[in-house]
Formats: sequence, C-alpha cells, structure tokens
Amino acid sequence: MKKITKATYLKWYEDMLFWRKFEDKLAQVYIQQKVRGFLHLYNGQEAILAGSLHVMDLTKDKMITAYRNHVQPIGMGVDPKKVMAELYGKKTGTSQGLGGSMHIFSKEHRFYGGHGIVGGQIPLGAGLAFADKYFKRDAVTLTFMGDGAMRQGSLHETLTMAVNWNLPVVFCVENNGYAMGTSVARTSKSTEIWKMGLAYDMPCGPVDAMNPIKVAEAMDEAIKRARDGKGPTFLELKTYRYRGHSMSDAQKYRTKDEVAEYQKIDPITQVLDVIKDKKYATDKQIKEIDKRVKDLVSECEKFAEESDYPDASLMYDAVYEQEDYPFLSHKVE
Repeated sequence: MKKITKATYLKWYEDMLFWRKFEDKLAQVYIQQKVRGFLHLYNGQEAILAGSLHVMDLTKDKMITAYRNHVQPIGMGVDPKKVMAELYGKKTGTSQGLGGSMHIFSKEHRFYGGHGIVGGQIPLGAGLAFADKYFKRDAVTLTFMGDGAMRQGSLHETLTMAVNWNLPVVFCVENNGYAMGTSVARTSKSTEIWKMGLAYDMPCGPVDAMNPIKVAEAMDEAIKRARDGKGPTFLELKTYRYRGHSMSDAQKYRTKDEVAEYQKIDPITQVLDVIKDKKYATDKQIKEIDKRVKDLVSECEKFAEESDYPDASLMYDAVYEQEDYPFLSHKVE
C-alpha cells in the first residue's frame, strides 16, 4: 500500500473537513429552499472516501454509488463548484442541472453516478468491471451501496455473476446503521453483513470505516486482488451517519446520546488528533487549512448562486432525440 505520511494526514484532514462543510452548506441552503427535492448527506462517513482514494489509481479506476453522492465525485477530481451548481439545478452543473442531488455524474473523472433506485447501481458497477475485463483495461470498479440495499435481488444476482466471471470489482457496503430508518437487527437474523460474501465463495470481511487507515488497508488488498485477475471482494464498511437518511428524516429511531457516542470517534477528529500528536502542523497551520476550506465552500455557493438556470429547450433536447417527436405539443425555442 502507498505509504501513509505527514502529507497524507494533512490531505485527509483538509479533504474530509471540506466534504463535511460542503454538506453542511447544502443542508443550510436546502432549508432556504435553494436546493429542492431529496438531499442525502455524507456527514460521518468521510473516512470511507478518504481511505479509498488513497489506494485507487484515479487515472483508470472507477466509482459508482447510490444517492448519497455529493462528495465522492469531488474526491475523484470533479470541480466542487460544478457539483454545487448541479444541486442548485443550474446549467453550470455536472449535468447542466438536469441530474440534481441524487444523480451527480462525470464520465471524465470515471464517477458513474449517484442512483436513486435502492441497489440500482450494483449491477451497473459489475457491468463497468465486465467492460474493463473484456477490453483488458487493467481498471477496478468500486461499487458502493448502503446496508438497506442488502435485501435487493439485484445484489444477489450481481454477486453470483461477478464471482463466476471473476470481475475486477469491489463491493463496498456502507453500513451506516439504519438504512433509511430501520436497523439491520430488525431486518435480518444475521447482523454481520460481510458474511453474505461467504455464500458466494467471495473474499469478504468487516472494516472499521470510521478510520481512513483501516479503510485504505482493506481497500488496497481488495483492489490488488481485483487488478491481479483474482476477482471481486465484498466488504462491510462499518460507519455512522450523523444526519438523518435525508433532510426530511425525523430520526425517531435513535437517541441524541447514541449520535454523541459516535461523534467521539469522528473520522475528522481522529485524523486531527494524529496531526497534533505527531506535530505535523502548528495551530496556525491548522487554522489556515480551516480558512481555505471555509473560503472554498463560499466560492462554491457563490458560483451556484450566480449561475443561470438552463433554458427549457434543454429538457426537450435531453429527453427526445427525434426532433419531430409526435407527442410534443410545441417546440420550445
């Protein structure tokens, strides 16, 4: 695995703090009704992305996930201003404002979306891996899903095919405790999700996903296995989300004390503690990082606010390829 150095810790801290503050800003503007529809935030789960990116080859590896998908493309290299604009529905967004919160996408940076259908991205992730194997591209696809997707038939069909065809894919279950609002303990006799991989004779295991080092170690092994032609891995990334499933979630299924206990092992705090203990940065340097993060979030907000909405004609161009489609009552100029 690529060595974890002082620079790694400083990058992790700045990246994870930015992702957290980016999501906090989205929560703020959502309440102001500047962002509409559903909004699913990543707060608390940042160590998964930080650890994964550390061991990925961003020149060829791919990522696909569900609808909690704002910060992953930023980590993959997408301009965060464009991500913010997409959530605002502006034409400067990643999909010209047509995708919105649950559908961030960037072919250029090999991020193949957020997907609103629970488990819908799982077979697509295996499909991306199949294409890479078919065309001998030496790439690996990280396919993320939530614990709520474990009861979907598409998961089991995909695992069967992936292990049978030896596909270069890593199946990553972000077990954040409650799916939409129901714990695994209430939906399954077995609460150890990673053991599902045993049924498919697939390497599998649990990961402490509040710690980016543990994530990096597990992902590195799985990615190497896939790149070496040894097939898929099934990982249960045990994490916790501090906010609700979406902004409309009243969170009656858990207590504030439970959330507070998990905040004691916040991934950002863990990394910052190491930086301070090892004297990787002074208090002044840490404050400079904090200011850079704050300023960048403000830039993203300003860019989104000042961008224009797409023209109505774009909707017709994106949906209807046929120019004289018979059910169009009028042509928007």
